[in-house]
Amino acid sequence: MKQQILVTGPVKTRSGYGNHARDICRALIELDKYDVVINSVRWGNTPMNALEEGNEHHEAIKSRILQSPQLSKQPELHLHIVVPNEFTPIAKKNIGVTAGIETTVPVPEWIDGMNRMDMNIVTSQFTKDGFDRARFEFQDEKTGQKGEVKTVKPMEILFEGVDTNEYFETKDMDDDITEAFDKIDTSWNFLFTGHWLQGKVGEDRKDISMLIKVFCETFKNQKKQPGLILKTSSASFSVLDREEMLKKINNVKQTIAGDLPKIYLLHGELTDNQMNQLYNHPKVKAHISLTHGEGFGRPLLESSLSGKPIITSAWSGHMDFLNSKNSILISGNLVDVPKSSFPENMYVKGAQWFTVNYELTSRSMLDVFNNYKKYTMGANKLAKINSSLFSLKKMETEFEKILDKYLPEFPDEVKLELPKLKKVNKSEPPKVKLPKLKRV
Repeated sequence: MKQQILVTGPVKTRSGYGNHARDICRALIELDKYDVVINSVRWGNTPMNALEEGNEHHEAIKSRILQSPQLSKQPELHLHIVVPNEFTPIAKKNIGVTAGIETTVPVPEWIDGMNRMDMNIVTSQFTKDGFDRARFEFQDEKTGQKGEVKTVKPMEILFEGVDTNEYFETKDMDDDITEAFDKIDTSWNFLFTGHWLQGKVGEDRKDISMLIKVFCETFKNQKKQPGLILKTSSASFSVLDREEMLKKINNVKQTIAGDLPKIYLLHGELTDNQMNQLYNHPKVKAHISLTHGEGFGRPLLESSLSGKPIITSAWSGHMDFLNSKNSILISGNLVDVPKSSFPENMYVKGAQWFTVNYELTSRSMLDVFNNYKKYTMGANKLAKINSSLFSLKKMETEFEKILDKYLPEFPDEVKLELPKLKKVNKSEPPKVKLPKLKRV
């Protein structure tokens, strides 16, 4: 009999955690070693329509989603894909799965959550190091006894694999992407992808406002100007959200005088296939992100398979799959995280994140624009390396190793013992009562 694994996570949502949860479910289903049941939960205000009709992997996930929170038995394993303070042990064994932290220090509640589980899975060496070095003093309210909070449970690194059947260098464009790019009249464009979430202008984790500012300052009043495409939203795809994004962009542009280069907003839902076409569109020449910190940096991994140069911060989770030989990594400094950048329950006083050197950023953008061919060789090498080392198939293999390590095997087959036969008269046929067989 197969062991039952309950997966709880935002599998229906268009979010980073949603992508991660779907990949975990897909890997478990394709292993075909476990009875997989799925508890789909919300993820903030993100849309719940990520499971596409006709997608065989998504259909397999949908068929395993619980229609009721009731289970017929306690599962052997609970995989909880969420931020650690929400980790809930409900099975015989429990594994927490998180994309981790984007700063130097997680909140103490996250450490508590990690310690509730039997073991935990994180997505990068950066995240593991952040949890390992976290230490918090506490005092018992009743006894006054002082102590230290730190992670004590085993922790494994499992990267978020990119589906090489969906993300690869391609020249085929569908009508929706073609129509969107018909409105982009610059032939050479930088592309940024990611949510523009909490934080005041200048204090958002992806540092989009500063990207706009540096881009405009770098290329203003130039005879030849590239464009900047922002594929962004604030976790929703409503008309109101789009207007808010345009307002944020214009707020930054109004602080800069001169003939500014063009900035385009792509706001809306795209399938994985359409995202791949976006990365590969001939008008997109390079990918850029000035992120303050990533637990992993999935969009950077996806875009790396396009074979186009990547310009980004030289710090945090994406350093597992990027280096200075095959991408443009911008140095900078660790600075205190602004309080407005995270919800109150996720903010730690004294936590730091990375801010790029904006002068170096400007020089890098100019160099890539003016000397493009110099960077394409490294970008093509990166695409080959990452498609091999960080593929979804490779992730599945590593995931199976982790499960085999922490989840004891049940026998695949049950041996049936036939009853011993007694001697009978030759005139009578032997009466043998076979055991009833059950499907296993």
